[in-house]
Amino acid sequence: MIEVILDTETTGLSFNSDKIIEIACIELDNQIPTKNQFHVFINPEMDISDGAYQTHGITREFLRDKPTFKNVAKEFLAFIKDSKLVIHNADFDLAFLNKALQDQDLEPIAKDRVVDTLMLARQKFPGSQASLDALCKRFKIDTSKREKHSALLDCQLLTEVYIELLEKKEPLLDLQQTQATIAEINSAHVINENREKLIVTISEEEKQLHKKFLETQVPKSFMLK
Repeated sequence: MIEVILDTETTGLSFNSDKIIEIACIELDNQIPTKNQFHVFINPEMDISDGAYQTHGITREFLRDKPTFKNVAKEFLAFIKDSKLVIHNADFDLAFLNKALQDQDLEPIAKDRVVDTLMLARQKFPGSQASLDALCKRFKIDTSKREKHSALLDCQLLTEVYIELLEKKEPLLDLQQTQATIAEINSAHVINENREKLIVTISEEEKQLHKKFLETQVPKSFMLK
């Protein structure tokens, strides 16, 4: 099964007023990374907020000679095709991507084709931190190169996190197999009610000996008449 790990960086936090400045994708084939990657920096033709710059360190000057989203949109869509997309905090990236696609009169990405690893981690580890950094720490994934956010580096880290989340899932119970096993165990302990009764005959002499034994062991006041 082909899946695509995806991440973006943006000029700010609002998909209505901010724009995408970096897109990265890594293709997986049955959870194994292939050599196919898509990575592009995008000229947003607008300023980058100070908060966003502090996060990813990308400047407007660096992006001035980069293509606009219009010029990379079709190449991006051709890369992801109809593959399942794996995104951490998918609502954020999808909002920006779909706004950019709709601005170009292109079909938005359906949410039902996305696996959100943030939700996956919260379901698996309820109450625990589920940021990418926290999950890398939990799974002992090296983040020493992550001084700033980078769409491509974050995709590489998310690839490892995603594989860990899948491999460490609790196995689902096979209900039919479980019931069959229980039935097999129970059948081993069922008494066969149709078996032939075993009758042991006691002689008169044995009865008298048993009676005398009881008289020596039990006070007469307790003997049944």
